[in-house]
Amino acid sequence: MKVAIIGASGFIGSALLNEALNRGHQVTAIVRHPEKIQLKNDHLTIKKGDVTNEAEVADLVAGNEAVISAFNAYDTATYVTAIRAIIGGLKQAGIKRLIAVSGAGSLEVEPGVQLIDTPGFPAEWKEGASATREAFKIIKQDKDLEWTVLSPAAMIAPGERTGKFRLGGDQLLADANGESKISTADYAVALIDELEKPQHIQQRFTVAY
Repeated sequence: MKVAIIGASGFIGSALLNEALNRGHQVTAIVRHPEKIQLKNDHLTIKKGDVTNEAEVADLVAGNEAVISAFNAYDTATYVTAIRAIIGGLKQAGIKRLIAVSGAGSLEVEPGVQLIDTPGFPAEWKEGASATREAFKIIKQDKDLEWTVLSPAAMIAPGERTGKFRLGGDQLLADANGESKISTADYAVALIDELEKPQHIQQRFTVAY
């Protein structure tokens, strides 16, 4: 498949890039700093671009069958601007499929209560979590794109690619010990699985051990 990955040099984006290339997909990596990607692969094209500009997004993603957004910004205004530009750019380019990386903060821990709004939510994560929550609200309103949003477990960190995990919906998943974890490698497996065999069109889902 021809797929563009926005933010392919980032914490989660780099894991997505590796997983997609390892499965033989033709990948266009869209990044702010191309020098951060040291991979050499015949199936990889690297493009520098500003995804807060709708017209530029349309040009960058043209010719792809799907777009994965792993764009990251810690301030809500920039994140929201980028998501609006990405949605508009895909429509200009005639691309229907968007899969967006989101955060765990907007997952429910009990009915009507999101993780970000719980007393123990770390203050240093709040701005980034607020940004992804606002972006999810915007994506959720779109009725034209075949969008999917994937939220990770509460803790996502580099680790082993096991291919063994659980999928859920809008509720935070935790194990028998109350821990909610996933590796970046296994998060990437879940997302590229969704790219290849869509199961969550116009839905958000989550992944955890």
